[in-house]
Order: sequence, then structure tokens, then C-alpha cells
Amino acid sequence: MIYALAKPLLFQLDAERAHGLTIAGLRAVPMGPAPSSDPILVTKVAGLTFPNPIGMAPGFDKNGEVPDALIHMGFGYAEVGTLTPRPQAGNPKPRVFRLIEDKAVVNRLGFNNEGQDKAMPRLKRLRGRMGKGVLGINIGANKDSDDRIADYVTGVRNMAPLADYLTVNISSPNTPGLRALQDKSALEELLSAVMEARGENTAPVFLKVAPDLEPADVDDIVDVVSTQKLDALIVSNTTITRIDLKSRNQKETGGLSGAPLKEMAQQRLKDFRVASGGHIPLIGVGGIATAQDAYDRIRAGASLIQLYTGMIYEGPTIARCMAPELAKLLQRDGFKSVSEAVGIDDK
Repeated sequence: MIYALAKPLLFQLDAERAHGLTIAGLRAVPMGPAPSSDPILVTKVAGLTFPNPIGMAPGFDKNGEVPDALIHMGFGYAEVGTLTPRPQAGNPKPRVFRLIEDKAVVNRLGFNNEGQDKAMPRLKRLRGRMGKGVLGINIGANKDSDDRIADYVTGVRNMAPLADYLTVNISSPNTPGLRALQDKSALEELLSAVMEARGENTAPVFLKVAPDLEPADVDDIVDVVSTQKLDALIVSNTTITRIDLKSRNQKETGGLSGAPLKEMAQQRLKDFRVASGGHIPLIGVGGIATAQDAYDRIRAGASLIQLYTGMIYEGPTIARCMAPELAKLLQRDGFKSVSEAVGIDDK
């Protein structure tokens, strides 16, 4: 109710400024205890126990300032970043655009962040405030890097000791050439270096991929991920496609997120489920804004889900509201856990 009143005022502000105010507010306002989750929602992936399968996607908390607040808002886990070895300003402003008629966002931020050195002491301090919530750290390469693989190796060495899991992000469309690392030979080289850098650290490693993939790309990625023994795939990032949009900002360049991405992201998740034979845990992202959206993604093969744009349009209580509704949907269909519900929807 409060957000419904505040939303028109927030939407009058530049999108990036409104986001900055949100982060500042979460830093300043004391948080109450995290809500308890229905036991049916407790989910285990890669040796980690998630209080519920609803996570905040990276991009919201780029610098790792409020992961504890996100857990207290009802998320089972928070993935911060993308964090690069060195600070970078990102692309020129304006670079975030609401597509209100489509319940979508286009961004071309370009991994703007304060760098890993500044984030590390903060995350070390905040991690203790997260209770049972899980902390994911999303790492990337600097735009002007001479050796992007070396940047990921640095990210693993810096952030693995602080993370419950690490995500290797090679799927942003806003860093030129980054998605080329999804090609099979480049991906083999990258992930081999990443897993070697992890060494004896036990932090699971996830890979985040784009939705704009061909069937052969899906097969190649699954092959490399299986060979390198990564722990999960996150499907997917924003898309560079534009399909049946109504908003005037639809022609802005960058990655599209939100409701228009839902069908593509759902299909890509199913593609990875089939290609992997169910042997690689999958995390579903893209166009998720309701408990039904989350349930559909779980039934299509996702052990966990993430959202971000959905919160922009539905408000900060989205996870608190979604969790009990998701539990009801599982119970309605006779499932005793999220893991039991994970499967391919043949409809």
C-alpha cells in the first residue's frame, strides 16, 4: 500500500537516481528480523541451504552495500555485484530506462562499481548480519582489461573467501566482447582458469549465461560446465532482442529485463534442462514478478529463482508476499519440497 502511493513519485525521478535513493534508504533504516519461511521452501543447491528459493539478482546491490537488508526483506539469498577487480564508472548517463507500459527496464550500465578492494571489508562485516540467508558474489572483467580471464581469476581469489557462492558473469551485453567468452574454446579456457584459481576454497562456482543463444551454444555450454564441474547455471541475463514492446524507450540500446523477457528466459531454461539431462542445477531469472511466475520456472527445471525488475514494479515486499503464495502452489499440487517440484513442464 505504501509503495503504491510512493511509486508515482519515484517514477518521476531518473531511474538510476531512484535506485540510488533506494540503496541509501536500505542502508539507513534499521531492519527487523528476517521472516521465517515455510519448511516446504527450504532448498539445497550445491551443498548450500537456502531458506527459500527467491533471490535478489545482481545489479541491484552492485557494491555489496545491503545484502543483509535484502534477507530481512524476505529474500532467501542475495547476489551482489557485478564486482570487477578495479573500480569503473560504467557507460555514460543516462543509461537506465523504464519501459512502464511493458513492465520492463533497459539498461546499459556497463558493470559500474567501486571495485573489489572496497567491497571486500564491507562484505566481511555485513555477512554476519545475514542470518540463514545465502550470499552470492557476482564477478566480472573490467571493460579496459588487457586480460579478461586474469580479471576473473583475480575476482575468484578476492571474493571466494567471502562468498557462499561465486557467479562468473560473461553474459552482460553492455561490456563489448564479453559475451564472446560464451564460445566453447574461450569458455573452456576461462572456466579452467577459474576452477584452478578457486583451489581448495569450497565456494561453489555458478555460471551466468545470456538468453540470446542458439541450440548449439546451449549444448557447448553444458559440455564445458560439466567437464569443468561447475556447480550451477544461471539462466539468464538481459536480452538484446526487442519483441512487441509498447514503450517509447524501447529503442534504447542495452539489455532488456522484465515482463517481455519471461517467455524467452523460460524457454532457455527448458533448453538447458534438456541439454543437461537434469544433472546441472539451474537458477531461473528473467521476467519473474509473481509466485506463479516463480512456480512455472521451478516446474521448468529451476531449483532457485532470482528477480530484480519485478521489484521495481511490484514493490519492496515482493519476496515476503511471494514466498507464502509459492508455498501454497507447491502444496496445492502435492509437492513436499521445491526439489520435488523441479521438472520439465511438457505443456
